[in-house]
Amino acid sequence: MTAPLMPKATAVWLVENTSLTFRQISKFCEIHELEIQAIADGDIAANIQGLNPINNGQLTEAEIKRCEADPSADLVANILEKNVKERNAKAKKILSPSQRSDKPAAILWILKHCPEIMDSQICKLIGTTKPTIAKIRSGEHPNMADLKPKNPVAVGLCNEKDLENALSISAIHNKPKAKKDQKKSKAKKESTAKKTEAKKASASKAAKKTATPKTAAKKKTTAKK
Repeated sequence: MTAPLMPKATAVWLVENTSLTFRQISKFCEIHELEIQAIADGDIAANIQGLNPINNGQLTEAEIKRCEADPSADLVANILEKNVKERNAKAKKILSPSQRSDKPAAILWILKHCPEIMDSQICKLIGTTKPTIAKIRSGEHPNMADLKPKNPVAVGLCNEKDLENALSISAIHNKPKAKKDQKKSKAKKESTAKKTEAKKASASKAAKKTATPKTAAKKKTTAKK
């Protein structure tokens, strides 16, 4: 499950307005349990205004009461607003903090596993920029040392159909380029072969010129005898 929209603000509201356990709030908001405890103690997030997940459609009041009655139960997000990933599949505008931080890792995964995908298609899939892609490709990204490839479908930045479409579009665009490369390679080979033949011919002529005076000298010597 992905954290709800504004997880820390949601956690503040749940701490202040429900009797849910720190574990339940921690799991739903994807925030460490110790951080939830710190929020309850007022050590952190004192200036953050709570965000009501019921008003946002992320949770129902009945779901909160169910989990309040059973501390071992886990909060289940509302079906229509189950998590940010599902909302993102319909309108690619809302991203959870974890999804935003996963963008570089998703780009790295595509570069590693689908190198044929064009940069323009990666921009559409991930919602990134070409300079960012270039930095990751060259290893100059600030967080390069900590980056681990993550499948963009798995982290909800795109769906499998989007990825397949990007592969198809890139394949179409790459075909003319591949043909050009083949033609260049063929022309290069032919040029190399011609140069080799020319060198051989030149060497043969030089050998003949060198041999001619020697032959003449031999004839003179024979005539004298």
